[in-house]
Amino acid sequence: MVRTAGRAGATTGPTLAVVAREAGVSVPTASKVVNGREDVAPETRRRVTEVLDRLGYVRRPRFDAARAPRLVDLVVHSLESSWSGAVLHGVEAAAYDAGLEVVVSAAPDRARDGRPERDRLGRLDRFAERGSPGALFALAELSASQYAWLEQHRIPFVMIDPAVEPPPGVVSVGAANWQGGVTATEHLLSLGHERIAVIAGHRSTLSGSARLAGYRSALAAAGVAHRPEYVRHAGSDRTTARHRMRELLDLPVPPTAVFVCADAMALGVYEAAAERGLRVPADLSVVGFDDLPEARWATPALTTVRRPLAEMAATALRLLLRLMEGDHPESTRTELSTRLVERASTAPPPGTG
Repeated sequence: MVRTAGRAGATTGPTLAVVAREAGVSVPTASKVVNGREDVAPETRRRVTEVLDRLGYVRRPRFDAARAPRLVDLVVHSLESSWSGAVLHGVEAAAYDAGLEVVVSAAPDRARDGRPERDRLGRLDRFAERGSPGALFALAELSASQYAWLEQHRIPFVMIDPAVEPPPGVVSVGAANWQGGVTATEHLLSLGHERIAVIAGHRSTLSGSARLAGYRSALAAAGVAHRPEYVRHAGSDRTTARHRMRELLDLPVPPTAVFVCADAMALGVYEAAAERGLRVPADLSVVGFDDLPEARWATPALTTVRRPLAEMAATALRLLLRLMEGDHPESTRTELSTRLVERASTAPPPGTG
């Protein structure tokens, strides 16, 4: 058996996911065996234990609240956005209840960060240097080397609203994006709209794909024909959303309503409508997604689908505490429900009142 010393005394070796795969069990089941839980069948326990011994798995010491640093790390993609502010609020409140401090740092999303990979790993080295017992990542995604670093240093972590499917065994918290897309579209349908467009997020993200799928599902359930020309993508950028809305308004048969898959993009839609002399909602109904403070400040106030960011963050902190104590949850993906918040940006189609 070969074991390599890592920074701050960490060791590299087989991860719990590798052990689970070798033993033919789930990661939570392997975690139960490692932590001496009783609710495991004897044969399963024997098989997992044999794999642990054969691979030389080093058990992480059980989290000791009296000895461990009273802090957790939270890494967000930006300290300036209201999205990050909502996440920080939820983490801080849950950490206060648990008697923990939160160390906050910002790291640009991997896809938008031009720095070398070693610089991003250097951020993680600071976790080990200060003895961080756990971390939360409110980032679009981590790189393969960052995941490997966390596994090798055996630092428990939870992803908040990851953009892409995390590797097996990684715990994450998100929102019911598909249902949110259904709810937004059903609201517009209930007002009498049939010419409903959508300005979606990134094509490859979990949330963007799910919201778009919810929109299409609601149209199909209502018997409304799907118009491919009514589907546009704008990432999450306000300026791009303004351009996409201009394109929609230039169609021979423009939409009377639009579901915009992020509140920030909805503000770009407002701008495009104003440029054409259109009024929201008299000439164009708009529904957003997230329920960030911008939705309340907009004129008119934006009807939107509330994604419970603070609650998602607090849930992630509580799950992290379980991981720090050696208890791996049965389900690695937790989804919180979304709901429609009706304000002043939606109305029946023009000419029907």
